[in-house]
Amino acid sequence: MGEGALRPRRRVRAWSAVCAIVALGAAATASPAMAVPGNFWGVVPQIVPNSEQFQRLKIGGVDSVRTAIPWAAVQPAKGAPFNWSSVDPIVAGAAAAGIEVLPFLYGAPTWAVPAAPVPGTGGHIKAPRNLPVNTGAQRSGWQLFVREAVLRYGPQGSFWAQNPALPRRSIRVWQIWNEPNFKYFVARPNPAEYGKLVALSSAAVKGADPAARIVLAGLFARPIEATFKRKPPQAYFATDFLEQMYKSTPGIKSKFQGIALHPYTGEYQRLTPYIEEVRQVLAANHDASKGLWITELGWSSQPAHGAEDGFSKGLKGQAAQLKGAFRLLLAKQHKWHLQQVYWFSVDDLKGACNFCDGSGLFAKGFKPKPSWRAFVGFTGGRAG
Repeated sequence: MGEGALRPRRRVRAWSAVCAIVALGAAATASPAMAVPGNFWGVVPQIVPNSEQFQRLKIGGVDSVRTAIPWAAVQPAKGAPFNWSSVDPIVAGAAAAGIEVLPFLYGAPTWAVPAAPVPGTGGHIKAPRNLPVNTGAQRSGWQLFVREAVLRYGPQGSFWAQNPALPRRSIRVWQIWNEPNFKYFVARPNPAEYGKLVALSSAAVKGADPAARIVLAGLFARPIEATFKRKPPQAYFATDFLEQMYKSTPGIKSKFQGIALHPYTGEYQRLTPYIEEVRQVLAANHDASKGLWITELGWSSQPAHGAEDGFSKGLKGQAAQLKGAFRLLLAKQHKWHLQQVYWFSVDDLKGACNFCDGSGLFAKGFKPKPSWRAFVGFTGGRAG
């Protein structure tokens, strides 16, 4: 199951908080040929690609795909055996194509954590009321889910034993939750709860695979809801959320090996302050050596629908934003300790979010957009 299929609809203005445009300097002349870490270029499918589509992504230079592993989907009933049928296809397809999988573990079945209406949606959208850390049953249930995921897809995973014909591409990096600083993924965001969740997850992951790495959830950089004067908060800026997580969770630095950001913005020039302010929080907490994953980044190829819709750029504009963003990220890769960059998304999916119908590198029928050709220009692959 692709992540975008699980993403609820969001208001457009939440993706485009206003900030000053920063000059790019050397970013404008950065070369795609610059050396980057292995598996640097990633994408986020909204629908599981078929084998032919996976091969096309591989030929195009895609190193990694990011996907959800939702607890509610694999264990919908209390005490039920884990059912991985919604996850196996994307792991199998990626492995067959020689592509890495970066999973994010998130969500909670209602038998473990009650659902609550997402503020501002009129009760039409619900999310877990809190992160699964507030009772013994929640904590033990979450840890079991995490451990079983690692035992399924890790280096000694049952998935690989059951599929011996597949190239073994064990999952060694695990991302914990998705945008926990934003109301759509936990109705009451709470940095202290997230710190507890990371600590619990680290113990579960390392217990099954001591060499595995933990990456924090992709934090939505500047949700507009974080400016609302409401209690409990509906959202936090990524910087505030990280700062409070550090303060509320002693010893948290040893529980994860990387951080992640979703720096959605109307113009790629605004990425610099979004990323640098997060790196400043790390430095202030004596944790500046941690790597940074950009686990979602993108713009829509749909035409803008009004003055406030700065995220929709049209086909040519989407490609232009990709080029500008990727040049910047390459130029700053060493300074920002960038480990991987994931474009959201591979394909368009109407109704999944307020820009998902145009976020893809491919249109209906897996027809490549100009943004796909731009993407391939950076990876060194072939557009096909």
